[in-house]
Amino acid sequence: MTQPRPNEFIAPPECPVFEPSWEEFADPFAYINKIRPIAEKTGICKVRPPKEWQPPFACDVDRLHFTPRIQRLNELEAQTRVKLNFLDQIAKFWELQGCTLKIPHVERKILDLYQLNKLVNDEGGFEAVCRERRWSKIALKMGFAPGKAIGSHLRSHYERILYPYNLFQTGANLLVRGMSPSLHAALLMSLLHCLPHFLLYFSVRTVLSWCGAALSQVDQYMCLVCGSGSEEDRLLLCDGCDDSYHTFCLIPPLHDVPKGDWRCPKCLAQECGKPQVAFGFEQASREYSLRGFGDMADSFKSDYFNMPVHMVPTELVEKEFWRLVSTIEEDVTVEYGADIASKEFGSGFPIRGGRFQVSPEDEDYLSCGWNLNNMPVMDSSVLTHVTADICGMKLPWLYVGMCFSSFCWHIEDHWSYSINYLHWGEPKTWYGAPGSAAEKLECVMRKLAPELFESQPDLLHQLVTIMNPNTLMNHGVPIYRTNQCAGEFVITFPRAYHSGFNQGFNFAEAVNFCTMDWMPMGRMCVDHYRQLNRYCVFSHDEMVCKMASTADTMDVALASAVQQDLNAMVQEEDELRAKVNKMGVQQSQQVEYDLLPDEERQCSKCRTTCYLSALTCPCSPGQLVCLHHAQDLCCCPPSNLTLNYRFTMAELYPMKEAVTLRAESYTDWVSRVTNILEDRNKKSLEELRSLVEKAEVKRFPQGDLLLRLRAVTLDAEKCAVVAQQLLNGKRQTRYRRTLTRTCNNLLTVEELRTFVRQLQNLPCSIRQAPLLQDLLTRVDDFQQRSERLLLDEAPSPADLQCLLDASLGLDVELPQLSVLRERLEQARWLEGVQGASDRPHSLCLDTMRRLIDQGVGLAPHASVERAMARLQELLTVSEHWEERALSLMEARPHHCVETLEAALQEVESIPAYLPNCLLLKDTVDQAKDWLQEADALQLTSRIPVLDTLTDLVSRAKIIPVWLDPLARLEALISDVQAWKESAAKTFLMKNSPYSLLEVLCPLCDAGTGSHKSKFKRTKDVAQCGWRNGARLDCLGDVERALSESKDSSSAMATLAEVRHKELESLMTIRAYNESRLLPTGDAGAFRVSGAMLQCELCRDCFHRGCLTHQDPLPNQAWLCPQCRRSEKPPLDRVLPLLASLQRIRVRLPEGDALRFLIERTVRWQHRVQQASSEGVLGETSHQRWGASSPSWSLGPQTNVFCVSKMTFKRKHDFSPPVKDSVNSKRTKRHVEESSERKEKAKKPRKKKPKMNKERSQEVKGMSSPTSTHTDLFPSDSDEDFTLCAAPWCREPEGKQVNWVQCDGNCQQWFHQICVGVSAAQAEKEDYICISCTQPDHNRE
Repeated sequence: MTQPRPNEFIAPPECPVFEPSWEEFADPFAYINKIRPIAEKTGICKVRPPKEWQPPFACDVDRLHFTPRIQRLNELEAQTRVKLNFLDQIAKFWELQGCTLKIPHVERKILDLYQLNKLVNDEGGFEAVCRERRWSKIALKMGFAPGKAIGSHLRSHYERILYPYNLFQTGANLLVRGMSPSLHAALLMSLLHCLPHFLLYFSVRTVLSWCGAALSQVDQYMCLVCGSGSEEDRLLLCDGCDDSYHTFCLIPPLHDVPKGDWRCPKCLAQECGKPQVAFGFEQASREYSLRGFGDMADSFKSDYFNMPVHMVPTELVEKEFWRLVSTIEEDVTVEYGADIASKEFGSGFPIRGGRFQVSPEDEDYLSCGWNLNNMPVMDSSVLTHVTADICGMKLPWLYVGMCFSSFCWHIEDHWSYSINYLHWGEPKTWYGAPGSAAEKLECVMRKLAPELFESQPDLLHQLVTIMNPNTLMNHGVPIYRTNQCAGEFVITFPRAYHSGFNQGFNFAEAVNFCTMDWMPMGRMCVDHYRQLNRYCVFSHDEMVCKMASTADTMDVALASAVQQDLNAMVQEEDELRAKVNKMGVQQSQQVEYDLLPDEERQCSKCRTTCYLSALTCPCSPGQLVCLHHAQDLCCCPPSNLTLNYRFTMAELYPMKEAVTLRAESYTDWVSRVTNILEDRNKKSLEELRSLVEKAEVKRFPQGDLLLRLRAVTLDAEKCAVVAQQLLNGKRQTRYRRTLTRTCNNLLTVEELRTFVRQLQNLPCSIRQAPLLQDLLTRVDDFQQRSERLLLDEAPSPADLQCLLDASLGLDVELPQLSVLRERLEQARWLEGVQGASDRPHSLCLDTMRRLIDQGVGLAPHASVERAMARLQELLTVSEHWEERALSLMEARPHHCVETLEAALQEVESIPAYLPNCLLLKDTVDQAKDWLQEADALQLTSRIPVLDTLTDLVSRAKIIPVWLDPLARLEALISDVQAWKESAAKTFLMKNSPYSLLEVLCPLCDAGTGSHKSKFKRTKDVAQCGWRNGARLDCLGDVERALSESKDSSSAMATLAEVRHKELESLMTIRAYNESRLLPTGDAGAFRVSGAMLQCELCRDCFHRGCLTHQDPLPNQAWLCPQCRRSEKPPLDRVLPLLASLQRIRVRLPEGDALRFLIERTVRWQHRVQQASSEGVLGETSHQRWGASSPSWSLGPQTNVFCVSKMTFKRKHDFSPPVKDSVNSKRTKRHVEESSERKEKAKKPRKKKPKMNKERSQEVKGMSSPTSTHTDLFPSDSDEDFTLCAAPWCREPEGKQVNWVQCDGNCQQWFHQICVGVSAAQAEKEDYICISCTQPDHNRE
């Protein structure tokens, strides 16, 4: 709904509209009395007759000619008329000054001079506003925007137009003839001080010359102010009285001679001081026929709105009407055919004896009470007793309207009822205020337009003034409206102000009527008229006396009303006559005032029509006063006055008694019935029946009271029966509901409420009433609780269920139950939605779909719709992201982590459980963890383990994310696999059942197989050797330990532990096998028996025939099939494998095992050399290869040597030299090559700076991987740093020995052949030794 624009008319609320049935429509006064309690609260009401009631239009259209009233719309409204009157006065003032008033424009709007003048006066006047600089404030109050210097413009216009007029109003411009020049000059100076604007036109010297001009000689025409006749060109001659004035002697002075007629201040005061003519509508100069007026009216409306008359909306006409009456810029004139006497041209309703021939089917309209010709004179109307035919009151008036023609605010004469019927035409818009707000409306209009009431105190009785209903409503006056269409009645109630206008050409008829309830209001109206000095249309006292004169035949109900009014009248008359007698009035005479016309018996003071009494005086013939104004007739003594009376008091009292006697029985009956009907005293049903019987016996009038009594009695009888049936039926219904629930005989709430209301309104009490009231109370409480819950946007399911449970005890049909059940379903659904929303981690797509499917079946509700919308939106977004997450993970090629993280940032704001999105998040987390691990492997100084890389790669393959390091890691693993294949080809025999790790590692499972089964036969053999290192009992344990080791140092320690177990196990097996071959107690037995071969390691014996292809080679140790697990490649082939593994920079158990194997071999070599130098190896060799020397005669150290040497094939393996030869050879090699090696060592050291000896020894000690395991490597000389740093140095000989320096931290030198590096590789690539590739080894 659009907001109304400023100053746009807002329609008041509608008044009640009644549609009587045919039975109600039969008696108009009874129906009006029925609707009066409702309708009088709004002042007006509309009655739509039954559709079949359509009286014929009986007016003589051909004879109907009338002269309409002219209405200028902007003169109708009170406030607008005040402004127009003010502008007329201003215009007249300036016209008499010889100037033409031109209203200025400010901000493209006509300046409201009236508002400007009023605001300046309210602020203290022109001088105060100028002194305090409040012109901007006045501009804001007038509605002008701030900041545009509007105040200076307003001041200029006020000085030029309004200030001279205000000076005239105060009399400041009236100059005293013969005023002294000094006084005149002082007055001018003070004026110029207050009016600096005039200094723009006159200089100070000019003003002083005016003051000195008074001293010049007197000419023929002399200024009446200064007495001088000089400067004749500035001497003005009044066109009214011919007095002369200088322009500069006037206040305010004129800067130029006016061009038109000019009046002096004296004549100006006389002309402007004349009283204004009372405002009224003037009659048009043209007489219209009904058809001619209709053509004019339709033409005016169609031209004004530029559309056919029947298409103009009533709302548009209404707003336009109130806009026109409130503006002074637009002058729209219309004509209104009002107050046309129906007696002359005939009523619109058919009447008996009229010219209109009524058809037989329409004869009922002749006597119908709603025929406005019949209503005022019906028996129920008080106006029947008024003998005069009063036009407008007893005789209908006709109204022919056109668009915008209006009837102004007024109340009916004597505050009577009025009824208006629209025969045909366009609607008539009505506005009304209740009678209780009449004084409020009058006060508001006097307050807003006091100027109008000053000139016309009875303005509201002239029907010439209108005021915007919105203005009245803003001041607290209740206003109601209605649109009266053709065929509808509008009834106004006593003292109800009403006004309105016509929407277009129409024909209406109106008349007054008075009912019995009006009589107190009628007497109040006479008193009110007396205070306003307004004449009465008829004499109220005369009407009451005539009614009392027929007391014997008077209706008893009317007699009761007349009795009350007659008592007040007689009491007042008695008091007034006593007051007159006290004044001294002694003369009296009886006068037949009812024979005199009203004009001859009006009080000369208050214009009240006298009837009971009046005062006259011989000094004032033809004049009389009522007794209320006994002292206002003349100045004669009271003894000269004569009391004229219609009845003596002795005649009035019997008249009063007659009416009282007639009304007494009825009054008593009415009193009792009234007390009963108003619930003042509850009576029994039998007493009600007795009152009905009394009314029938005494033939009391069939009025509303008797009808109500009969109805109440009948209702009481019915209620007594129904209440009992209801309680019986209630028990039966409860019984049926409990047992079968197949029958529903419940009352509705409205039926129960109506029934309880009937019980409450009855004058008698019923035994069953409290039970029904209690039931209704519980039902009302249920409904109130239901309304509160239903008004709640989101009621709790518990409250709804509690309320539904409470309804089970109410045996009433409750319409809220279905709604409550629906809301319960909605609340439970909303609770489920809220619960699911509160747990977003469990809100999956299926849950959303299930909730949406459930919500579709619910009744529509705003909260459900909002929840459904949010849920549907969440489902749509969730499905979209689920599909997108799945597509992101299934994309080929995979997306990078950054892309997936960007998608996840958008998903984080979705409050739902999204498996694919969570999977995507887990995938991203896995990818980030994987990348972090991969980066950690790159950043750490440790060499990664193969299992770690394999695990990373395997995990990366199942992560659907593009991982940059994956390709490098896969390539690295591929290199490792290639290295393992190469190593397997080097070490593994053809079709070997052993793995590469089994071959390279020490025998952790020594004693298994046949050895183990044999060994178990002897229980007392070295059990501790079997139980030490239980954690490394199998190859899997060793492989796991190597994979879990942090560095090569811990790996070497693990392998050393396995080697230790291997030695212990082998030694135990050797001892066991050797013990089997020796006889008991014979230590010199042979170790072989027959044609058997003995294994060099396990000392077990085998028949040659039991072996296949196992013949021992010359000068080589023979190993049994269980001890020989691999080939014995030369060390030259093994060292490149270790070097290539170093270049790959990946730790794997096979690599650690290979390195440990190489170290074992080198240590074995050194130990052999040491043993040779000590002479142990010679003896052992001699015993070993001698035919008579058994192997078990060797010492344990020699046995260890034998066990440790079986992996690599070296050139010294089975031809070991004696000690001297070994020492001499090593010494010779060292001596011969020392100088040459030093020179060769110095040459490649140009690659890096040479370190000092201490530092080199420290680095050598830290970098040697064997330094933590053994101390078997003593330095040969002080120049050890010039030797090869490889523990397994092969000590190459010759003149061309190639060296390579480590590019790591140790910077040691190695023989290229010892570390498996070719000359080309040494030149192109950096070489890092094993010690530098394992930095953690040095710290542990």
